[in-house]
Amino acid sequence: MTLSPKERGLIAAGGSTVLLLAAFLFQAAGYAPCAMCIWQRYPHAIAIALGAFLMVGLPVLPLLMAGAAAAFTTAGIGIFHTGVERGWWEGPTACTGSGLDMSNLTGADLLPSASSAPSTLVMCDEVAWEFLSLSMASWNALWSLVLAGIWMMAFAKARRMSRSSKNLTAT
Repeated sequence: MTLSPKERGLIAAGGSTVLLLAAFLFQAAGYAPCAMCIWQRYPHAIAIALGAFLMVGLPVLPLLMAGAAAAFTTAGIGIFHTGVERGWWEGPTACTGSGLDMSNLTGADLLPSASSAPSTLVMCDEVAWEFLSLSMASWNALWSLVLAGIWMMAFAKARRMSRSSKNLTAT
């Protein structure tokens, strides 16, 4: 059984749904996301929306290419985040320990225990959870690359089908 490009795109969009749900489950389990973790969620949401557009019959080729771009984007952010976690390069100063401007912080910001509110600062350069030596960002990057491959295979098949149908109508 061979899958149509649309079905492959729907599978890839479903994969983004699973990854996004997993992120929310980790958050519900107490693993608060850092800023870069949140950034990785947006392309998955876009891929899910593109899957919905595939179901309503919008043109397949541009949707498949946009889905691949979304998956590659979240994979790229995940790779960058992994590098920040591993200390391979610096991350954004807003969520890493490398460049925080302390002159604008209050005593409660500097000493979270001095405040009655729980601390919400989650550092992007700290690994909160890992499995098989890969962090959540690493797993997101890996699975997003797989999804990007599925989107690209769907795009390639749709393009071949489009060309062959043009060749048939031209003769």
